[in-house]
Amino acid sequence: MGAFLGSFLEYAIKVVVYAVIALAGVKAGKALRENKEAKAASTVRIHTGKR
Repeated sequence: MGAFLGSFLEYAIKVVVYAVIALAGVKAGKALRENKEAKAASTVRIHTGKR
């Protein structure tokens, strides 16, 4: 029974670590995307072409 609990605990710790890594990746991706969109929105575009 001790081997089962040890194995289960090891698995549970791996799941938590992978979940934290995934969450950090999602948050970083969202922050980078928001930063990119904010830069694009604040850029003044001047059209110098003829109409």
